[in-house]
Amino acid sequence: MTGTGKDTSVVIVGAGVAGLALGTFLLRKGVDCVVLEKHSRAYVEQRQRAGALDAGGVRVLNEWGVGEAVEGHSHADADSDSGVPVLVDGAQRWWRMGDDGEGGGDRVFCPQQVLVRNLVRIFLRDGGDLRFGAEDVSLRDIGTEQPLVRYREPDGSTRTVTCDFVAGADGYRGVSRTAVPEDVLTCSRHEFGYAWLTVMAEVPADPLALLAVHTRGFAAQITRGPNASRLYLQCPLSDTVEQWPDERVWSELEARFGAPVERRGPITSKQIVPLRGVVFSPMSHGRLHLLGDAAHLISPMSAEGMSLALHDADALARAVVQQVQKNDPSLLDSYSDTCLHHTWERQASAVRTTQIMHDSGDPTYEGEFRKQIARKELETMLEPQTAPHPAA
Repeated sequence: MTGTGKDTSVVIVGAGVAGLALGTFLLRKGVDCVVLEKHSRAYVEQRQRAGALDAGGVRVLNEWGVGEAVEGHSHADADSDSGVPVLVDGAQRWWRMGDDGEGGGDRVFCPQQVLVRNLVRIFLRDGGDLRFGAEDVSLRDIGTEQPLVRYREPDGSTRTVTCDFVAGADGYRGVSRTAVPEDVLTCSRHEFGYAWLTVMAEVPADPLALLAVHTRGFAAQITRGPNASRLYLQCPLSDTVEQWPDERVWSELEARFGAPVERRGPITSKQIVPLRGVVFSPMSHGRLHLLGDAAHLISPMSAEGMSLALHDADALARAVVQQVQKNDPSLLDSYSDTCLHHTWERQASAVRTTQIMHDSGDPTYEGEFRKQIARKELETMLEPQTAPHPAA
């Protein structure tokens, strides 16, 4: 109990990276919270998503004493001091991701399901209240000093939790954001005009990340654990999964890599994902504060989704702690502006990177002029080519 007559200080809707990180941070400062998640624990811990954290995300975990959540996972430059390998029309170059403004030397590849699994373990170990199977969540009275959250238990019974604040961390399609009136919430979005075919394959990625810029389109293979990787192939928005049988996936990956793919394995899932950036504003309304994908989507090319979620969780945790322990609302009042400023900075970087990597490949999307411009921009991101030694 919080001593205020309410069930808890904060109800967190959603047990993804943002929600679990926020809950863990709050517990470490003695602030009560309840995390509600509609899916089962098994589902949440096995859900495959993006797998990279930038230096800012790693730093946040370390500052809260939760660095163990990514211990044992590999740095982006684990295989080379030069950065991440990029195949440009089959020729290997190196992308120095340290130029992203976040000190990319500490970027790590940690599959989201691993980070979530570790955060669940840490949160429960610290005495956290995590309720799986919480369906039909609804937020009430968020504009008052007595917000409440209702949900349905797995046995069908209805529960109500009273609190001081609600944190909406239930993703892009979650219910939290719908509690903000339509005349208050604005949505800004950018559509890139192409999609990725994303493929989960039971095969290790070696190296951990390999990108390709090719006249047939962008491609990549990124680790999702010791025996799994995610494949990405740029494709038109009109493509369907049925147009991509397994053999076509592997042959197209080989064509864009410019070399045989030695390791092939069973393909377990495929999905067409349009590339876009989305930002909702404001991120706060009354006693409700949005974080993670509930507030913004960023191009997957940036691999910034988990890092943005941790930034939001860090900012909101500090704001709530200051309010609860010092009765100082200044950080909560500025939470939306603080996070939106950071979000737009990362969106700007993500749009630039996405356009360079894709426009410099297949010219059928943006034309030959844009391709040549993107190729020049790409050179500024890559390590210089080593000139061959002249013949003796």
